Amino acid sequence: MMRHVGLRNRMNLILVVLSLLAVASAADFRYLVYVGTYTDKGSQGIYAYRFDSSSGELGDVGLVATTDNPSFLAVAANNTYLYALNEINKFDAGETGAVTTYSLDRNSGKLTQLQQVSSLGPGPAHLSLDRAGKFVLVANYDGGSIAVFPIEKDGTLGTRTAFVQHTGSSANKDRQSSPHAHEIQVTVDNKFVLVADLGLDELLVYRFDEKKGALSPANPPYVKVSPGSGPRHFTIAPGGKFVYLANELSSTVIVYSFDNSSGRLTQLQTISTLPKGFQRENTTAEITTDKAGKFLYVSNRGDDSIAVFAIDQGNGKLSLVERVKTGGKEPRHFTLDPTGKWLFAENQNSNDIRIFRVDSESGRLTPTSHTIQVNSPVCVVLVPIQ
Repeated sequence: MMRHVGLRNRMNLILVVLSLLAVASAADFRYLVYVGTYTDKGSQGIYAYRFDSSSGELGDVGLVATTDNPSFLAVAANNTYLYALNEINKFDAGETGAVTTYSLDRNSGKLTQLQQVSSLGPGPAHLSLDRAGKFVLVANYDGGSIAVFPIEKDGTLGTRTAFVQHTGSSANKDRQSSPHAHEIQVTVDNKFVLVADLGLDELLVYRFDEKKGALSPANPPYVKVSPGSGPRHFTIAPGGKFVYLANELSSTVIVYSFDNSSGRLTQLQTISTLPKGFQRENTTAEITTDKAGKFLYVSNRGDDSIAVFAIDQGNGKLSLVERVKTGGKEPRHFTLDPTGKWLFAENQNSNDIRIFRVDSESGRLTPTSHTIQVNSPVCVVLVPIQ
């Protein structure tokens, strides 16, 4: 009898432990989803949702910040501050966009505005943080300039530490009559800053002083792409050895090797994102790899799809896996959740975000029934819930 009681007690203990582990596991997979939008078609600013990455289920938090055109978002490394780029051309009586700093409550999901400052150029299109989380970097599309701002202890931005005005033009007179800095990111080792300039047909390289936030041209200072290609966004492979550049106007991806001592980019491959014989107008938008660096994803606006490529682990080159329709119009941006199980595709012109399940072995995407309805979605970031 005593043996049976002891066995039951052990079984009960095991069940309790498993239950606690299940609860802890579930907590590990809960996120806040923040959506930046354009506010000229019914949206009012930044919206938030709760996301369970174990099931893909979503819950609505609602409007968490009212602000103009918060088109791109970035979250501080400690997940307590959110930075929103205001894609506008007039701010504080000047011809410039803005960056807004918010404190972030991970319990409620609410944002509280702390500061709003000039981006130092009109029509900003992208912002990011350096790898140490000490600086915010901004690309001003309409102004054709870039800027770096230090992050103070309270999360607000200090006086800029760097500003560079690009000059020049390229072949497409409608889109490339002046510089258009479209994306800015630091490299994996935090030693260089890369900038895709659509107007110049250049991927520029700057040395980055991670203590002072200063920029200086690398040698060589840029690589040229084919005239009229229109570099838009790029992604850096997790190991830092390869860079993948999406060209908006030519619907191509260029693969580069990257020398992390000199900053030199060497072109290895150019590949189309479109099906053979595609005749309609198309522009590429977002590009990223999975965390393992095994697969590359690129969005097509026109074909309204995401092209999936396998990455050769030896030479970084790409081979097509599939193209998947996003179920809406104009997938301007997309992101993979931190677990790598899900892809959020923001369809700007059909006012929805479609969620796809990601197969980590093949890279393939499977549409799900999980969607978010929001006007003019532009950018999604995910934050773990406490």
